Amino acid sequence: MAVDQLSAAPLAPYVPPHPMANPGYGKRSAPDQRPRGERDFAHLPPREAAVAAYIDRLPDGSDVSVKTLARWLPYGQCALRTALNKLQAAGHLRRGRECVTTDEVMLWVTRTFFSRTARDDAWWAAFTRGDVPQEEPQRPTRSRAFVLLAALGRTAPALTLSAAECASLEPQVSEWFARGATEVELLHALTDGLPVPVHHAASLLRRRLTDKLPPPRPAPERRTVLLSLECGECRAPGSPEALAGGLCGPCRGEALDAPTGPPGAVPTGGVQERMASVRAGLVPRSDRTAWSRGRRR
Repeated sequence: MAVDQLSAAPLAPYVPPHPMANPGYGKRSAPDQRPRGERDFAHLPPREAAVAAYIDRLPDGSDVSVKTLARWLPYGQCALRTALNKLQAAGHLRRGRECVTTDEVMLWVTRTFFSRTARDDAWWAAFTRGDVPQEEPQRPTRSRAFVLLAALGRTAPALTLSAAECASLEPQVSEWFARGATEVELLHALTDGLPVPVHHAASLLRRRLTDKLPPPRPAPERRTVLLSLECGECRAPGSPEALAGGLCGPCRGEALDAPTGPPGAVPTGGVQERMASVRAGLVPRSDRTAWSRGRRR
């Protein structure tokens, strides 16, 4: 009879985690944010508040493109594109491109920076320059490892942990991150092939974290990064100072005083000059012609 009762118990449907973007892309959290609270996005309209709350809880590296969000949220792509633009105007989001350079390659990577704490244009400009002052947190924030453990119950209800159990397992998960593991890899290692029933979630996770610990991965090669933000409406690149509220001058209805380049172009505020200096430092003068021809092929 006990077997019949167990077999009749409904199983919670498996909800896969939000997909991650390709390595190097996806969501990036801005630094020095206030701890989460019940009224974080109360100043926003309901739709924008719901989208912001969802993005806020996604781990860094999550795919936050309009197409992907439309598959996970009850809004269409047009509505989500409008919502993201409004979040950008409210100071919660900035989209831009970083130039990632190594000894062999130079490419632009799209970034989406998100801040639970609304920031003004001056803060985003300082963030882009890399000189944002460090703020004292109001209270200690939870680590990346603790947050992952606390959220396990959403993916696999049988692995719901108490706060004390999360704190006990936190060092082991931190070791995985130190070795280069991603959230997706950890979730697979901890949730795949679970026994039925799970008698003691913390003990099972502790064993898996020990037995499946990956070897250290080589440190990523050094790179030089330059950041250029983009207009939230037309996606044209521009300096942080030129993108007030996340929009370029033409999209705000302003005329450019001294346009350079094709109609609608936005001044880059020295980005091109900085790019040239980086390129000059990476490629010897004697090799630049051959290198440029190879890139054009």
